Amino acid sequence: MDIKLAVTVFGVVFLAELGDKTQLATLLFSAKSPDSLITVFLGASLALVATSAIGVAAGGFVAQYVSPKLLSYVAGAGFVIIGIWTIWQAALSS
Repeated sequence: MDIKLAVTVFGVVFLAELGDKTQLATLLFSAKSPDSLITVFLGASLALVATSAIGVAAGGFVAQYVSPKLLSYVAGAGFVIIGIWTIWQAALSS
């Protein structure tokens, strides 16, 4: 097991998930069901594991046909485009 890779993936995913809509939804479920915190935790955890498994499987499949370097460029460009679109929308609404 590549510990450096595991720590990097943990750090990136952890920071990406902080304060996002998934965490906020989990917070709301916890607030509405204070007697069922373990159930909310397990449901949210299983959902994150399932979506991560889909991402890993899709990444492994796509990597058989497309180079990882190209995937990095496409993902980076996608994030930049989303960022520009978000700033554009914010500027239009203010």
